[in-house]
Amino acid sequence: MPEPLPVPLYDNHTHLEFEDGVDVLDPAESLDRATAVGVHGVVQVGTDLETSRWGAQLAAADSRVLAAVALHPNEAPRLAARGLLSEHLSEIARLAAEPRVRAIGETGLDYFRTGEDGREDQMESFEAHIEIAKANGLALQIHDRDAHDDVVATLLRVGAPERTVFHCFSGDVGLARICADRGWYLSFAGTVTFKNAPALREALAITSPDRVLVETDAPFLTPEPFRGRPNAPYLMPHTVRRIAQVLEQPLDEVCARLARNTEHVYGPWLLGMEPEG
Repeated sequence: MPEPLPVPLYDNHTHLEFEDGVDVLDPAESLDRATAVGVHGVVQVGTDLETSRWGAQLAAADSRVLAAVALHPNEAPRLAARGLLSEHLSEIARLAAEPRVRAIGETGLDYFRTGEDGREDQMESFEAHIEIAKANGLALQIHDRDAHDDVVATLLRVGAPERTVFHCFSGDVGLARICADRGWYLSFAGTVTFKNAPALREALAITSPDRVLVETDAPFLTPEPFRGRPNAPYLMPHTVRRIAQVLEQPLDEVCARLARNTEHVYGPWLLGMEPEG
């Protein structure tokens, strides 16, 4: 267990449905561990109908959880091939109306795992998710892998939701500046701690502090010094401390700012606890 953070904050992107392979924690145990180190809430993110429904149900049952629902970009070609993409998108739109669903995601484009023959289906799905987010006044969580230019072009062409988050930001200073010009949020994961990721730290350093978020993407992208083992929300303090070092700001101030930013994007975890400022 890492040393607790001085000010509580939130993990704005995690996947609690995965067993971590080490402790095999159930969601309540995982959240208890996170709370003990100052991570007082998470956004549970869906990647298909099953995980989106599961996340919405968990959020309704546990006040430490908010949900994001979506079909992962790599799901789109598989669903389209079976004639199911439209049907599944309609169900995502239905889930979006639930009160503790606060984001549409993760959605976007992935040119790493899907070839050119699947890109049209990915684009159709991405644009549909953008419209669902805007229709429901929800944040949008972007999955962008090897597709920076097309993700940005799509957001500009279709019109991005007011609160748009680049989940697990993987760009450089150039993309960070494009996001800054549009008021989009950059969410940094454990990758910002990796020794081979100086471009990420450079992007973080030039990003306005009010547009920075933090996440685990657990069970993936475990921060140093535990890279290589499964990730979990309770390990997020390692990432937060590295962010504070890069920003050259006191840890308590960084924690407080990250917490405010997250609440501005997703709303309060507890009703009646709207963020200030």
